[in-house]
Amino acid sequence: MKFKLLILLLTLAVGFTSCSTKEMAESEPESATSSNDPDEWPDMDSFHMIMAEAFHPYKDSTNLGPVKVLAEEMAQEADKWAAASLPDKVNSEAVQAQLNQLKQDSRSLADKIKGGASDEEIGNSLKGLHDVFHGIMEAWNGASGEEHQH
Repeated sequence: MKFKLLILLLTLAVGFTSCSTKEMAESEPESATSSNDPDEWPDMDSFHMIMAEAFHPYKDSTNLGPVKVLAEEMAQEADKWAAASLPDKVNSEAVQAQLNQLKQDSRSLADKIKGGASDEEIGNSLKGLHDVFHGIMEAWNGASGEEHQH
């Protein structure tokens, strides 16, 4: 009986925490302009989470299922990211051009999937999109002295 009560209390605590965290996240938009930490780029991190979910199953086992599900979300996130202000340490025409390319390539990938493109075409587009993304990450990490590992 005590075990069931403990589980119930833990479930309620997690539920309350989740709700309060969601409300805070909704009241504070997540973008480069909302972060005061020069070592963070929330827009890049948001895109990276989706890209990782879409790309790694393909890289590891040629599984295109995740990218077929996530492509539209990835395109929307790329659009949002390209429209956001750049952090000072990567605020350049070159990085903005890479973000615009990412936006264009993300939309193209989503449209190819919607249009029933072949798995080979989708895989090639995903690899190209990943390369563009890594170019942006390298600009960021080069500016911060970090390296991204797969």
